[in-house]
Amino acid sequence: MLCTASILNLSFISIDRYYAVCHPLLYHSKITPLVTIIMIFICWSVSTAVGFIIIILHVKEVVCFSKVQLQALLPLLSFYFPGVVMLSIYLKIFHVAQKQAKSIQDSKCKNSMQSVLSKEERKATKTLAVIMGVFLSLWTPFFICNVIDPFIGYSVPPVLIDMLIWIGFFNSTCNPIVYAFFYKWFRKALRMVLSDAQTSENIRSS
Repeated sequence: MLCTASILNLSFISIDRYYAVCHPLLYHSKITPLVTIIMIFICWSVSTAVGFIIIILHVKEVVCFSKVQLQALLPLLSFYFPGVVMLSIYLKIFHVAQKQAKSIQDSKCKNSMQSVLSKEERKATKTLAVIMGVFLSLWTPFFICNVIDPFIGYSVPPVLIDMLIWIGFFNSTCNPIVYAFFYKWFRKALRMVLSDAQTSENIRSS
């Protein structure tokens, strides 16, 4: 459940970035507090459903769907569809960023503006590449193995499955590190959270 929530959160973050970069004038009208609440609800409701279905799969077959069908369907909801969404959106963002960079460079702006833009473009490119690279490299082996396993008579060794799952879990560990490395606002927010947690602990101790 938590892993699916992590993946869906990344998908919704990519949608937020799409409007922020590609349609900045529409951002506040599209990404409203209500839309944010709906995204959070979808993220956790789908994640909870996937988690419980996986538990049921270990107990008995579900009505209308065989275990093989569900084991092939669930990765579509928790990995492949969100992965395609993220990859498509980030490619679109990268394409728009390149067009904007070229437009500014062709309009004879000041050298300082070009320098700042070039720096920001490289930073955005590296961030997107690292986020998508970490996500796909850590989760793809498990989900490929998970999909093909029912069709080869569940011949994949359980030890290999467990190892690939833990490699996928590591993605959730890497995400805060990636964001903290590239974004100052994330580091500031993290310091605030840790500071508030430490203050609450001190109050309880006293």
